[in-house]
Amino acid sequence: MKIFIKNMVCGRCISAVQAIFNEAGIPLKSVILGETETGSELSGKQLEMLEQKLKETGFERIKDSARQQTEKIKNLIIAEISALDIAEDFLLSEFLVSVFHKDYSALSKAFSQNENITLEQFFILQKIEKVKELLLYNEFTLTEIAGKLGYKSVQHLSSQFRNVTGFTPTEFKKLKVHNRKPLDQV
Repeated sequence: MKIFIKNMVCGRCISAVQAIFNEAGIPLKSVILGETETGSELSGKQLEMLEQKLKETGFERIKDSARQQTEKIKNLIIAEISALDIAEDFLLSEFLVSVFHKDYSALSKAFSQNENITLEQFFILQKIEKVKELLLYNEFTLTEIAGKLGYKSVQHLSSQFRNVTGFTPTEFKKLKVHNRKPLDQV
């Protein structure tokens, strides 16, 4: 039985969900971002208890197929950005069409209806949160960050960063409070 779960955005989320299933005595065949598969069908009582435990930990079971698709898209985007290997010619539309084998406009429309934000806006906000993280770690130069996240230039990254945050990347680094958002709240 596949169970789709909202707000799974990282490896620690996978561990937390595995722990919830283990605590509930429900064996898992697999766990990936946003999705689990059990070895057997669950009873209504098991599902109810599982939903409660997930909710207590900040997760939520997704029952609607359109919301499941939206969550898969979000997790794919987050994983793609986390890999820090986005090509300069990367097109979100081509990437999603190749994964879902559906028309991009249909994917985009469903996403916007479920999230009240466009796919492109979500992608940009996720990239900006990753830029904030990388700036604070101070492991890469701005030029390296731009390259890893598929920006055509540092100027493009800086312009987009300023449009979203109100600060240049340099100004952001100097702030005492960095106003980072958890990925599941972007």
